[in-house]
Amino acid sequence: MALSHDEPERPEPTAGPEPKGEPHFRPYHHPAAGWGAAKSVSQVLVREGALVDGPRAIMRMNHENTGFDCPGCAWPDDTKGLHLDICENGIKHVTWEMTRKRVGREFFAAHSVTELFDWSDFELEDQGRLTEPMVYDADTDHYVPISWKDAFAVVGRALRELDHPNQASFYTSGRLGNEATFLYQLMARELGTNNLPDCSNMCHEASGRALEASLGTGKGTVDLKDWESADALFILGVNAASNAPRMLTALAEAYHRGARIVHVNPLVEAAATRTIVPHDFMDMALFKSTRTSTLNLQPRIGGDMALLRGMAKVVLEQARTEPKALDQEFIDRHTAGFEDYRALCEATSWEEIENQSGLDRADILKAARVYSDADRSIVSWCLGISQHEHGVDTVREIVNLLLLRGNLGREGAGPSPVRGHSNVQGNRTCGIDHRPPDEFLDRLSEVCGIEPPREHGLDTVGTIEAMHRGDVKVFVGMGGNFAHAAPDTPYTYAALRSCDLTVQVSTKLNRSHLVHGRQALILPCLGRTEKDHQRGGIQSTSVEDSMSMVHLSVGMKRPASRHLLSEPAIIAGMARAALPDSRTRWEWYVEDYDRIRDTMAQALDGFEDFNRRVRLPLGFRIKQPARELVFLTPSGRAEFSTAPLPDVVPAPGTLALGTMRSHDQWNTTIYSDNDRYRGVKNLRTLVFMNKDDMRERGISEFGPVNITSIAKDGSTRSLDGFLALPYDIPRGCAAGYMPEMNVLCAISDYSVQSDQPLMKHVKVTITSAA
Repeated sequence: MALSHDEPERPEPTAGPEPKGEPHFRPYHHPAAGWGAAKSVSQVLVREGALVDGPRAIMRMNHENTGFDCPGCAWPDDTKGLHLDICENGIKHVTWEMTRKRVGREFFAAHSVTELFDWSDFELEDQGRLTEPMVYDADTDHYVPISWKDAFAVVGRALRELDHPNQASFYTSGRLGNEATFLYQLMARELGTNNLPDCSNMCHEASGRALEASLGTGKGTVDLKDWESADALFILGVNAASNAPRMLTALAEAYHRGARIVHVNPLVEAAATRTIVPHDFMDMALFKSTRTSTLNLQPRIGGDMALLRGMAKVVLEQARTEPKALDQEFIDRHTAGFEDYRALCEATSWEEIENQSGLDRADILKAARVYSDADRSIVSWCLGISQHEHGVDTVREIVNLLLLRGNLGREGAGPSPVRGHSNVQGNRTCGIDHRPPDEFLDRLSEVCGIEPPREHGLDTVGTIEAMHRGDVKVFVGMGGNFAHAAPDTPYTYAALRSCDLTVQVSTKLNRSHLVHGRQALILPCLGRTEKDHQRGGIQSTSVEDSMSMVHLSVGMKRPASRHLLSEPAIIAGMARAALPDSRTRWEWYVEDYDRIRDTMAQALDGFEDFNRRVRLPLGFRIKQPARELVFLTPSGRAEFSTAPLPDVVPAPGTLALGTMRSHDQWNTTIYSDNDRYRGVKNLRTLVFMNKDDMRERGISEFGPVNITSIAKDGSTRSLDGFLALPYDIPRGCAAGYMPEMNVLCAISDYSVQSDQPLMKHVKVTITSAA
């Protein structure tokens, strides 16, 4: 099944990692994006030897139907023909993929797994693109080459020999396109399992469950046109400059037209101050920045729900004298549970709201006034809201606030979750769901002629626990870096090492290749930037963005190696080996992805006439019933929720710690040890603290500290050798980088509401190690 390409393969590096410079910290006060981003991009292009391919890719990225979709964030593409709808991190991500460096058999022959395990995450991925399938040889502790045929045979044999299909688990990250996603879930369900964990289980599961409960849909209801006409934007728990940089354009445009912009985050990030939009050439030439906020609020970690409750309380109090403060007609016609919610707000004291939010009443009144003065408001949020014990309740509180003023089902208003990965929403839409609804399974059975299992499968945490017990024996990772994305790092490592077989489908070397089962395979795949040649010609794949737009992506570059396969081809190869008597035409599907889309059009609600509609300019938008004020809830209305405020105030002597990315990072991919927007250079093993908390503990700047987390079950986990840096963060709060700090989040510390690991709310003690 290997493809033939005429690009010569370049020798891979065999040298070890290079030493890094001394740590440096100086708070960053420049606008987001602008010349700082341009300089950073230039450095990356030079470092990766992409001075020709890089600019070519920049001119093709995010272009409707003729270019490839950025493999970074899921922010929607511009709808007005912008030719540079790009960002610094997207260019880094693409250049990182297009590197000329290669990792093949010579590299693995020169470096054992034990040696590579001691390399940093940056040093591993910096070696370049994987070029051929590899299998772990336990006798030599090296990966060695294996043919695709033999690799598929290993997978097929392991899956066929299981006592039960639920002894396998099939993980996917957000990089997987829709067509491959559909084949992947079809393979798992034809095998007989719903064990389909994905990165949503660790990021926006809370958002989906909350929106489903409140509105009957697991997605946001707004699109870019709504962002362009909103009077007020509330941005909660989002570091846009790093995680959704193209949002900066929307924020700058909103400020120019006079919209109010409120950022809510324990840290005032660069995106919440000023920006110079790179494709605004005049502003770039004049070094002219634009404000991206009109108000910044810094609640304590986990205090967002109390802030929202306070804003709702203000609106309800205002309605006593100003009837138009509420949209009573909307509430009466389209909602259920309003009177109970009103009573809850009235019974919640300002003392409790201030204590739990960490904000003064005056600041909450400012935010509430922005909301009540605006005719059309959007509330947008990311992991700073969802990765908490009470994440579902907090997202439902967002919906409560929107419902009070009828901010739903009309232009410029509604909920807008920010998905952080390029196709994570498409993965869920196209069947990656460990709790699939019966309606979906019924259609899958009818269209594809299989009998899918009905019992719920395992999510991410459930899979790790099952591997640890020995109940899951085969783990397949379709993209991502599971070993370092997951919580409780030693526990996750032990779980993966308990498997009989681990399979990683990847483009570059990462930690998950070095933490493996008794048997292990590395299966290298095409990247989003590369041409996908199949028997039916060059293929395109589709992706869904954060706002439910589905569009095509077509690679532009020759593959990094003639031995690479596409993700659909790899899935089909595994499926045929595991299901030799399957009636599914796996090979036929791979020949022409239009065939996959024709089947998806029959099996997936909203994908009717898929092949035609996805080729329309900008693709098509999947219908969101709640946008049309159709609520698929038990009452047939939008549901107010009445959850009590959680207690998020740290106990004496403890801090609430949130994990986050650095700016020079994308998920677990580390581009460097720098974090430009926070003023850090050559350091990742750090913790940001309030200066008064540091003084109280006798900790100086760059002082070494011991960090110990306290799990729900009373167990502790520790990190030593980290350095403390003073930062503008509320007292009682601290922050540091994932994946280095994932060790602090116990496997048992997950939300009972969403089953998400509590990555943004870890209870810790920090002491000086000086």
